[in-house]
Amino acid sequence: MISSCLRQLCLVAAVAAPICAQAAAPEDDDPWPGLVQDIFQGRPMEDGSRLIVLEAPNRAEDAAVVPVTLRTTLPPGDARYPMSMTLVIDHNPAPMAARFEFGRDSTITALSTRVRVNAYTDVHAVLELSDGKLYVTKKYVKASGGCSAPAAKDAEAAKKRLGQLRFRQFATPPDPQASRTREAQLIIGHPNNSGLQMDQLTHLYIPPSFVNEVRIWRNDEMMLSMEGGISISEDPNIRFTYVAGDEDRIRVEAKDTDGRVFKGEWPSEQPGP
Repeated sequence: MISSCLRQLCLVAAVAAPICAQAAAPEDDDPWPGLVQDIFQGRPMEDGSRLIVLEAPNRAEDAAVVPVTLRTTLPPGDARYPMSMTLVIDHNPAPMAARFEFGRDSTITALSTRVRVNAYTDVHAVLELSDGKLYVTKKYVKASGGCSAPAAKDAEAAKKRLGQLRFRQFATPPDPQASRTREAQLIIGHPNNSGLQMDQLTHLYIPPSFVNEVRIWRNDEMMLSMEGGISISEDPNIRFTYVAGDEDRIRVEAKDTDGRVFKGEWPSEQPGP
């Protein structure tokens, strides 16, 4: 029993150490060069300001639920296509928030999610195109404490919605040129515990448990996948814009770090003429 408690204390100390180090770090401390090595194996990156747009608030209203949108802006006629986008929150305990991979014919041009931000930080978006090159842009976000904020105000309600998948599709835009464009939203019921949150009753740290893999198929073709970490907010939310085909069916499979698998399938709304 004692050895078990000691192991838990060591784990908490190991998790908390990066946070303390960040709090004491000078303002000019820049983790990005090291993250390029760790996450991207030091691959060269080019300025992506003309190819990718990163939208996030300058100052977050809630550090545990910070909206982020990524848009690809390839010029007309560009034969390249997006292969992946990686979202990095530089000063978070686990900086790689999510990596999104796209199917060859996914037609996804924008996606949004909600993240936790633990300290004032640069947020980087890295786009990989089919030419094998990486393109990067960034945004500075002011927020703090998002990774350790309590996950659920109502723990019992959170347990009941664990694994529930909700898929919504939104009305066709009024622009006739965009009549085949669909905006869809997937919400996964899950507390996404970061391991840094404390139970308000027991004052013990809640073990980490989060959705770490999401796959979305259109019919039998992979459209979008996400590799996620503790920086994704409670009830992971992915919203994306794509060009719909005839009689599409959307199928989703999500997994969490406890080995649970959640599945769902829905028909896509018929595109306009």
